[in-house]
Amino acid sequence: MVTHLVQTTLLNCNLEEHDIDQYKDQVKEIHYQLENSSNMTGWIDYPLQNHDELFKQIQNLKNEICAKADVLVVIGIDGSFLGARAVQDALTPYFGIHKNGIEVIYVGHHMSGAYMKQILTYLSDKEVYINVISKSGGTMEPALAFRVLRQYMEERYGEEAVHRIIVTTDPEKGLLKKTADLAGYRRFEIPPNIGGRYSVLTPVGLFPLAIAGIEIGQFMEGAKKAACELKDPDLANNHAYQYAVMRNKLYNKGYSVELLASFEPSLKKFHEWWMQLFGESEGKERKGLFPTCVTYSTDLHAIGQFIQEGSPILFETLLHFHDIEGDYIVPYDERNEDGLNYLAGRSFNEINATSKQGTALAHAEGGVPVIQLEMAKLDAYHLGYLIYFFMKACAMSAKLLEVNPFDQPGVEAYKKKMLELLNSSQ
Repeated sequence: MVTHLVQTTLLNCNLEEHDIDQYKDQVKEIHYQLENSSNMTGWIDYPLQNHDELFKQIQNLKNEICAKADVLVVIGIDGSFLGARAVQDALTPYFGIHKNGIEVIYVGHHMSGAYMKQILTYLSDKEVYINVISKSGGTMEPALAFRVLRQYMEERYGEEAVHRIIVTTDPEKGLLKKTADLAGYRRFEIPPNIGGRYSVLTPVGLFPLAIAGIEIGQFMEGAKKAACELKDPDLANNHAYQYAVMRNKLYNKGYSVELLASFEPSLKKFHEWWMQLFGESEGKERKGLFPTCVTYSTDLHAIGQFIQEGSPILFETLLHFHDIEGDYIVPYDERNEDGLNYLAGRSFNEINATSKQGTALAHAEGGVPVIQLEMAKLDAYHLGYLIYFFMKACAMSAKLLEVNPFDQPGVEAYKKKMLELLNSSQ
Protein backbone atom coordinates (compact mmCIF):
# COMPACT_ATOMS: atom_id res chain seq x y z
CA MET A 1 0.00 0.00 0.00
CA VAL A 2 1.20 3.51 -0.84
CA THR A 3 2.19 5.73 2.08
CA HIS A 4 0.50 9.02 1.28
CA LEU A 5 1.56 12.49 2.36
CA VAL A 6 -1.99 13.05 3.64
CA GLN A 7 -2.68 10.78 6.61
CA THR A 8 -6.34 10.19 7.45
CA THR A 9 -7.86 9.14 10.77
CA LEU A 10 -11.50 8.95 11.81
CA LEU A 11 -13.14 9.74 15.14
CA ASN A 12 -16.76 8.84 15.85
CA CYS A 13 -17.59 8.51 12.14
CA ASN A 14 -19.29 5.12 12.63
CA LEU A 15 -17.81 3.99 9.33
CA GLU A 16 -16.70 0.38 9.16
CA GLU A 17 -14.32 -0.96 6.53
CA HIS A 18 -17.19 -2.56 4.65
CA ASP A 19 -18.91 0.86 4.46
CA ILE A 20 -15.97 2.10 2.42
CA ASP A 21 -15.35 -1.10 0.48
CA GLN A 22 -18.87 -1.19 -0.93
CA TYR A 23 -17.97 1.86 -3.04
CA LYS A 24 -14.89 0.33 -4.67
CA ASP A 25 -16.51 -0.73 -7.95
CA GLN A 26 -18.36 2.56 -8.32
CA VAL A 27 -15.20 4.54 -7.54
CA LYS A 28 -13.18 2.58 -10.09
CA GLU A 29 -15.81 3.22 -12.77
CA ILE A 30 -15.87 6.97 -12.02
CA HIS A 31 -12.07 7.08 -11.95
CA TYR A 32 -11.86 5.78 -15.51
CA GLN A 33 -14.65 8.12 -16.62
CA LEU A 34 -12.62 11.08 -15.35
CA GLU A 35 -9.33 9.79 -16.75
CA ASN A 36 -10.81 9.23 -20.21
CA SER A 37 -12.93 12.37 -20.39
CA SER A 38 -11.91 15.48 -22.30
CA ASN A 39 -14.59 17.63 -20.65
CA MET A 40 -12.83 20.08 -18.30
CA THR A 41 -10.48 17.42 -16.92
CA GLY A 42 -7.20 18.89 -18.17
CA TRP A 43 -6.12 19.52 -14.57
CA ILE A 44 -5.82 15.77 -13.90
CA ASP A 45 -2.58 15.30 -15.86
CA TYR A 46 -1.43 18.93 -15.89
CA PRO A 47 1.19 18.47 -13.10
CA LEU A 48 2.66 15.50 -14.99
CA GLN A 49 3.37 17.53 -18.13
CA ASN A 50 6.58 19.38 -18.94
CA HIS A 51 6.27 23.06 -18.02
CA ASP A 52 9.88 24.15 -18.45
CA GLU A 53 9.00 26.89 -20.97
CA LEU A 54 6.22 28.22 -18.76
CA PHE A 55 8.54 28.33 -15.74
CA LYS A 56 11.18 30.12 -17.80
CA GLN A 57 8.62 32.69 -18.96
CA ILE A 58 7.42 33.23 -15.39
CA GLN A 59 10.98 33.59 -14.07
CA ASN A 60 11.88 36.16 -16.74
CA LEU A 61 8.81 38.22 -15.92
CA LYS A 62 9.49 37.87 -12.21
CA ASN A 63 13.00 39.25 -12.66
CA GLU A 64 11.61 42.21 -14.57
CA ILE A 65 8.75 42.94 -12.18
CA CYS A 66 10.78 42.60 -8.99
CA ALA A 67 13.36 44.99 -10.44
CA LYS A 68 10.86 47.62 -11.55
CA ALA A 69 7.87 47.39 -9.20
CA ASP A 70 6.84 47.39 -5.56
CA VAL A 71 3.43 45.80 -6.08
CA LEU A 72 1.69 43.36 -8.39
CA VAL A 73 -2.07 43.88 -8.45
CA VAL A 74 -3.95 40.71 -9.37
CA ILE A 75 -7.44 41.23 -10.79
CA GLY A 76 -9.71 38.18 -10.60
CA ILE A 77 -12.59 36.48 -8.84
CA ASP A 78 -13.37 32.99 -7.46
CA GLY A 79 -11.01 30.47 -9.08
CA SER A 80 -9.04 33.26 -10.72
CA PHE A 81 -7.74 34.50 -7.39
CA LEU A 82 -8.72 32.25 -4.47
CA GLY A 83 -6.11 29.55 -5.07
CA ALA A 84 -3.19 31.92 -5.45
CA ARG A 85 -4.31 34.00 -2.49
CA ALA A 86 -4.74 30.84 -0.40
CA VAL A 87 -1.21 29.58 -1.03
CA GLN A 88 0.32 33.05 -0.75
CA ASP A 89 -1.28 33.69 2.64
CA ALA A 90 -0.33 30.23 3.92
CA LEU A 91 3.37 30.65 3.05
CA THR A 92 3.99 34.38 3.50
CA PRO A 93 4.96 35.93 6.87
CA TYR A 94 2.04 37.32 8.83
CA PHE A 95 3.69 40.72 8.90
CA GLY A 96 5.51 41.91 5.79
CA ILE A 97 6.25 40.20 2.49
CA HIS A 98 8.14 37.07 1.48
CA LYS A 99 11.91 37.62 1.27
CA ASN A 100 11.99 36.24 -2.30
CA GLY A 101 9.18 38.35 -3.75
CA ILE A 102 7.31 41.62 -3.73
CA GLU A 103 3.87 42.57 -2.45
CA VAL A 104 0.95 40.96 -4.30
CA ILE A 105 -2.53 42.35 -3.62
CA TYR A 106 -5.91 41.41 -5.03
CA VAL A 107 -8.86 43.29 -6.46
CA GLY A 108 -11.87 42.45 -8.64
CA HIS A 109 -13.39 39.86 -6.32
CA HIS A 110 -16.15 42.20 -5.11
CA MET A 111 -17.62 45.59 -6.06
CA SER A 112 -16.81 47.74 -3.03
CA GLY A 113 -16.29 51.34 -4.09
CA ALA A 114 -14.45 52.07 -0.85
CA TYR A 115 -11.97 49.25 -1.54
CA MET A 116 -11.36 50.50 -5.09
CA LYS A 117 -10.83 54.08 -3.98
CA GLN A 118 -8.45 53.07 -1.22
CA ILE A 119 -6.39 50.74 -3.40
CA LEU A 120 -5.78 53.55 -5.90
CA THR A 121 -4.63 55.80 -3.06
CA TYR A 122 -2.41 53.01 -1.74
CA LEU A 123 -0.77 52.54 -5.15
CA SER A 124 -0.06 56.23 -5.69
CA ASP A 125 3.48 56.17 -4.25
CA LYS A 126 4.41 52.66 -5.46
CA GLU A 127 5.61 51.22 -8.75
CA VAL A 128 2.94 48.90 -10.12
CA TYR A 129 2.36 45.96 -12.47
CA ILE A 130 -1.05 44.38 -13.08
CA ASN A 131 -2.06 40.78 -13.78
CA VAL A 132 -5.69 40.50 -14.91
CA ILE A 133 -7.05 36.94 -14.87
CA SER A 134 -10.28 35.87 -16.55
CA LYS A 135 -11.08 33.10 -18.96
CA SER A 136 -13.82 35.09 -20.65
CA GLY A 137 -13.25 38.69 -19.64
CA GLY A 138 -16.98 39.13 -19.19
CA THR A 139 -17.41 38.61 -15.45
CA MET A 140 -18.65 41.85 -13.94
CA GLU A 141 -16.44 42.23 -10.86
CA PRO A 142 -12.98 41.79 -12.45
CA ALA A 143 -14.08 43.55 -15.64
CA LEU A 144 -15.02 46.67 -13.67
CA ALA A 145 -11.77 46.56 -11.69
CA PHE A 146 -9.75 46.18 -14.89
CA ARG A 147 -11.54 49.12 -16.51
CA VAL A 148 -10.53 51.34 -13.57
CA LEU A 149 -6.97 50.05 -13.19
CA ARG A 150 -6.26 49.98 -16.90
CA GLN A 151 -7.21 53.65 -17.11
CA TYR A 152 -5.10 54.35 -14.02
CA MET A 153 -2.06 52.63 -15.54
CA GLU A 154 -2.42 54.43 -18.87
CA GLU A 155 -2.76 57.83 -17.21
CA ARG A 156 0.21 57.17 -14.94
CA TYR A 157 2.62 55.33 -17.26
CA GLY A 158 1.51 56.35 -20.75
CA GLU A 159 2.89 54.05 -23.45
CA GLU A 160 4.81 52.05 -20.84
CA ALA A 161 1.48 50.78 -19.43
CA VAL A 162 1.28 48.14 -22.15
CA HIS A 163 4.41 46.50 -20.69
CA ARG A 164 3.09 46.65 -17.12
CA ILE A 165 -0.20 44.84 -17.77
CA ILE A 166 -0.04 41.03 -17.97
CA VAL A 167 -3.12 39.07 -19.06
CA THR A 168 -3.99 35.48 -18.13
CA THR A 169 -6.87 34.22 -20.26
CA ASP A 170 -8.20 31.69 -22.74
CA PRO A 171 -5.82 31.04 -25.67
CA GLU A 172 -8.52 31.12 -28.33
CA LYS A 173 -11.53 33.24 -27.44
CA GLY A 174 -13.13 35.74 -25.08
CA LEU A 175 -13.32 39.47 -24.47
CA LEU A 176 -10.08 39.59 -22.51
CA LYS A 177 -8.11 37.77 -25.21
CA LYS A 178 -9.44 40.25 -27.77
CA THR A 179 -8.45 43.17 -25.53
CA ALA A 180 -4.97 41.72 -25.01
CA ASP A 181 -4.47 41.17 -28.72
CA LEU A 182 -5.57 44.70 -29.60
CA ALA A 183 -3.44 46.35 -26.92
CA GLY A 184 -0.41 44.09 -27.27
CA TYR A 185 -0.35 42.89 -23.66
CA ARG A 186 1.82 39.92 -22.78
CA ARG A 187 -0.26 36.84 -22.07
CA PHE A 188 -0.36 33.60 -20.15
CA GLU A 189 -2.81 30.98 -21.35
CA ILE A 190 -5.38 29.12 -19.28
CA PRO A 191 -5.85 25.66 -20.80
CA PRO A 192 -9.36 25.54 -22.33
CA ASN A 193 -10.15 22.23 -20.60
CA ILE A 194 -9.40 23.50 -17.08
CA GLY A 195 -12.06 25.45 -15.19
CA GLY A 196 -11.43 28.29 -12.76
CA ARG A 197 -11.70 26.45 -9.46
CA TYR A 198 -9.36 23.72 -10.75
CA SER A 199 -6.81 26.18 -12.17
CA VAL A 200 -4.47 27.12 -9.31
CA LEU A 201 -1.72 24.81 -10.68
CA THR A 202 -1.77 26.68 -14.04
CA PRO A 203 -0.46 30.22 -14.74
CA VAL A 204 -3.60 31.46 -12.96
CA GLY A 205 -1.91 30.58 -9.68
CA LEU A 206 1.73 30.04 -10.60
CA PHE A 207 2.48 33.53 -11.91
CA PRO A 208 1.23 35.61 -8.95
CA LEU A 209 2.69 33.06 -6.52
CA ALA A 210 6.12 33.37 -8.12
CA ILE A 211 5.97 37.16 -7.84
CA ALA A 212 4.99 36.80 -4.18
CA GLY A 213 8.15 34.73 -3.59
CA ILE A 214 6.62 31.25 -3.34
CA GLU A 215 8.73 28.32 -4.61
CA ILE A 216 6.45 27.32 -7.48
CA GLY A 217 8.83 24.54 -8.52
CA GLN A 218 8.33 22.83 -5.17
CA PHE A 219 4.62 23.64 -5.29
CA MET A 220 4.28 21.82 -8.62
CA GLU A 221 6.49 18.94 -7.45
CA GLY A 222 4.05 18.32 -4.60
CA ALA A 223 1.14 18.38 -7.03
CA LYS A 224 3.04 16.02 -9.35
CA LYS A 225 3.57 13.52 -6.55
CA ALA A 226 -0.15 13.67 -5.76
CA ALA A 227 -1.07 13.25 -9.43
CA CYS A 228 1.12 10.12 -9.59
CA GLU A 229 -0.13 8.59 -6.34
CA LEU A 230 -3.79 9.42 -6.89
CA LYS A 231 -3.92 7.82 -10.34
CA ASP A 232 -4.52 4.54 -8.55
CA PRO A 233 -8.17 3.50 -9.17
CA ASP A 234 -8.10 1.15 -6.16
CA LEU A 235 -10.08 2.72 -3.33
CA ALA A 236 -7.90 0.89 -0.79
CA ASN A 237 -4.84 2.81 -2.01
CA ASN A 238 -6.29 6.20 -2.94
CA HIS A 239 -6.74 8.49 0.05
CA ALA A 240 -8.44 11.23 -1.97
CA TYR A 241 -11.12 8.77 -3.04
CA GLN A 242 -11.42 7.48 0.52
CA TYR A 243 -12.08 11.05 1.72
CA ALA A 244 -14.71 11.48 -1.02
CA VAL A 245 -16.41 8.25 0.03
CA MET A 246 -16.37 9.22 3.72
CA ARG A 247 -18.06 12.53 2.87
CA ASN A 248 -20.66 10.76 0.74
CA LYS A 249 -21.37 8.16 3.41
CA LEU A 250 -21.82 10.80 6.12
CA TYR A 251 -24.03 12.84 3.77
CA ASN A 252 -26.23 9.78 3.25
CA LYS A 253 -26.39 9.33 7.03
CA GLY A 254 -28.09 12.74 7.28
CA TYR A 255 -25.19 15.13 7.89
CA SER A 256 -25.72 18.22 5.74
CA VAL A 257 -22.74 20.43 6.67
CA GLU A 258 -19.00 19.81 6.42
CA LEU A 259 -16.89 22.05 8.62
CA LEU A 260 -13.24 22.42 7.54
CA ALA A 261 -11.14 23.43 10.53
CA SER A 262 -7.48 24.12 11.16
CA PHE A 263 -5.38 25.68 13.90
CA GLU A 264 -3.23 28.03 11.82
CA PRO A 265 -4.72 31.44 10.90
CA SER A 266 -2.59 31.63 7.75
CA LEU A 267 -4.83 28.90 6.30
CA LYS A 268 -8.00 31.02 6.40
CA LYS A 269 -7.89 31.78 2.65
CA PHE A 270 -7.06 28.14 1.96
CA HIS A 271 -10.34 27.30 3.69
CA GLU A 272 -12.13 29.71 1.35
CA TRP A 273 -10.53 28.09 -1.71
CA TRP A 274 -11.68 24.66 -0.44
CA MET A 275 -15.16 26.05 0.25
CA GLN A 276 -15.54 27.33 -3.32
CA LEU A 277 -14.10 24.13 -4.82
CA PHE A 278 -16.60 21.87 -3.09
CA GLY A 279 -19.55 24.26 -2.94
CA GLU A 280 -19.49 25.15 -6.62
CA SER A 281 -18.72 21.59 -7.73
CA GLU A 282 -21.34 19.76 -5.66
CA GLY A 283 -24.17 22.16 -4.82
CA LYS A 284 -26.55 21.26 -7.65
CA GLU A 285 -29.92 19.62 -8.21
CA ARG A 286 -30.80 20.18 -4.52
CA LYS A 287 -27.89 17.95 -3.53
CA GLY A 288 -24.59 18.33 -1.74
CA LEU A 289 -22.99 19.07 1.59
CA PHE A 290 -22.83 22.71 2.63
CA PRO A 291 -19.09 23.47 2.97
CA THR A 292 -18.08 25.97 5.62
CA CYS A 293 -14.96 26.62 7.64
CA VAL A 294 -13.51 27.80 10.94
CA THR A 295 -10.10 28.77 12.25
CA TYR A 296 -9.24 27.43 15.70
CA SER A 297 -8.65 28.21 18.43
CA THR A 298 -10.26 31.60 17.66
CA ASP A 299 -13.57 30.16 16.49
CA LEU A 300 -13.82 27.75 19.41
CA HIS A 301 -14.77 30.88 21.34
CA ALA A 302 -17.36 31.82 18.69
CA ILE A 303 -19.22 28.69 17.54
CA GLY A 304 -17.45 25.98 19.54
CA GLN A 305 -20.50 25.68 21.75
CA PHE A 306 -22.75 24.94 18.76
CA ILE A 307 -20.31 22.41 17.34
CA GLN A 308 -20.12 20.59 20.66
CA GLU A 309 -23.79 20.59 21.65
CA GLY A 310 -25.87 22.14 18.86
CA SER A 311 -28.02 20.56 16.15
CA PRO A 312 -26.40 17.33 14.90
CA ILE A 313 -26.14 18.52 11.29
CA LEU A 314 -22.40 18.68 10.77
CA PHE A 315 -19.24 16.68 10.65
CA GLU A 316 -15.76 18.13 10.97
CA THR A 317 -12.76 17.77 8.67
CA LEU A 318 -9.74 18.78 10.71
CA LEU A 319 -6.66 19.84 8.75
CA HIS A 320 -3.34 19.79 10.58
CA PHE A 321 0.32 20.37 9.64
CA HIS A 322 2.83 19.00 12.12
CA ASP A 323 5.74 21.29 11.24
CA ILE A 324 5.03 25.03 11.03
CA GLU A 325 7.95 27.32 10.23
CA GLY A 326 8.53 29.65 13.15
CA ASP A 327 7.68 29.06 16.79
CA TYR A 328 8.02 30.68 20.21
CA ILE A 329 8.76 29.25 23.66
CA VAL A 330 6.55 30.21 26.58
CA PRO A 331 8.77 32.10 29.07
CA TYR A 332 8.98 31.44 32.80
CA ASP A 333 7.61 34.28 34.94
CA GLU A 334 8.44 34.39 38.67
CA ARG A 335 5.22 36.29 39.36
CA ASN A 336 3.09 33.55 37.80
CA GLU A 337 0.01 35.73 38.29
CA ASP A 338 -1.64 34.00 35.35
CA GLY A 339 -0.87 30.52 36.68
CA LEU A 340 0.77 29.48 33.43
CA ASN A 341 4.25 28.53 34.60
CA TYR A 342 3.31 24.88 34.06
CA LEU A 343 3.60 25.72 30.34
CA ALA A 344 6.99 27.44 30.61
CA GLY A 345 9.53 25.92 28.26
CA ARG A 346 6.88 24.52 25.92
CA SER A 347 6.34 26.01 22.48
CA PHE A 348 3.23 27.71 21.14
CA ASN A 349 3.07 25.20 18.27
CA GLU A 350 3.25 22.31 20.72
CA ILE A 351 0.40 23.77 22.75
CA ASN A 352 -1.55 24.43 19.56
CA ALA A 353 -1.14 20.79 18.49
CA THR A 354 -2.37 19.64 21.89
CA SER A 355 -5.35 21.97 21.52
CA LYS A 356 -6.08 20.32 18.16
CA GLN A 357 -5.96 16.88 19.73
CA GLY A 358 -8.19 17.89 22.63
CA THR A 359 -10.69 19.59 20.34
CA ALA A 360 -10.95 16.55 18.08
CA LEU A 361 -11.53 14.25 21.05
CA ALA A 362 -14.08 16.56 22.65
CA HIS A 363 -16.07 16.97 19.45
CA ALA A 364 -16.00 13.25 18.73
CA GLU A 365 -17.12 12.41 22.26
CA GLY A 366 -19.86 15.01 21.86
CA GLY A 367 -21.22 13.11 18.86
CA VAL A 368 -19.58 15.01 16.00
CA PRO A 369 -17.92 12.80 13.36
CA VAL A 370 -14.33 13.96 12.78
CA ILE A 371 -12.13 13.28 9.76
CA GLN A 372 -8.52 14.23 10.47
CA LEU A 373 -6.23 15.04 7.54
CA GLU A 374 -2.62 15.44 8.65
CA MET A 375 0.50 16.45 6.74
CA ALA A 376 4.12 16.67 7.78
CA LYS A 377 4.90 20.30 6.99
CA LEU A 378 3.25 23.55 5.93
CA ASP A 379 5.36 24.39 2.87
CA ALA A 380 4.97 24.79 -0.89
CA TYR A 381 5.55 21.10 -1.62
CA HIS A 382 2.90 19.81 0.78
CA LEU A 383 0.38 22.50 -0.19
CA GLY A 384 0.80 21.53 -3.85
CA TYR A 385 0.05 17.95 -2.87
CA LEU A 386 -2.93 18.93 -0.75
CA ILE A 387 -4.50 21.12 -3.43
CA TYR A 388 -4.36 18.30 -5.95
CA PHE A 389 -5.67 15.88 -3.28
CA PHE A 390 -8.74 18.05 -2.69
CA MET A 391 -9.40 18.57 -6.42
CA LYS A 392 -9.26 14.82 -7.08
CA ALA A 393 -11.48 14.13 -4.06
CA CYS A 394 -13.94 16.82 -5.13
CA ALA A 395 -14.37 15.48 -8.66
CA MET A 396 -14.98 11.99 -7.28
CA SER A 397 -17.34 13.26 -4.59
CA ALA A 398 -19.48 15.20 -7.08
CA LYS A 399 -19.66 12.19 -9.37
CA LEU A 400 -20.82 10.04 -6.45
CA LEU A 401 -23.67 12.54 -6.08
CA GLU A 402 -24.33 12.19 -9.82
CA VAL A 403 -23.77 15.90 -10.51
CA ASN A 404 -21.35 17.60 -12.90
CA PRO A 405 -18.22 18.72 -10.98
CA PHE A 406 -17.24 21.27 -13.60
CA ASP A 407 -20.20 23.58 -14.24
CA GLN A 408 -21.90 26.26 -12.10
CA PRO A 409 -25.41 27.00 -13.42
CA GLY A 410 -26.46 28.62 -10.15
CA VAL A 411 -23.73 31.23 -10.46
CA GLU A 412 -24.88 32.04 -13.97
CA ALA A 413 -28.41 32.56 -12.61
CA TYR A 414 -27.33 35.35 -10.24
CA LYS A 415 -25.33 37.03 -13.00
CA LYS A 416 -28.37 37.03 -15.28
CA LYS A 417 -30.62 38.61 -12.65
CA MET A 418 -28.00 41.23 -11.76
CA LEU A 419 -27.65 42.27 -15.40
CA GLU A 420 -31.42 42.47 -15.81
CA LEU A 421 -31.66 44.80 -12.81
CA LEU A 422 -28.73 46.98 -13.93
CA ASN A 423 -30.15 47.34 -17.44
CA SER A 424 -33.66 48.10 -16.16
CA SER A 425 -32.36 50.91 -13.90
CA GLN A 426 -30.77 52.92 -16.73
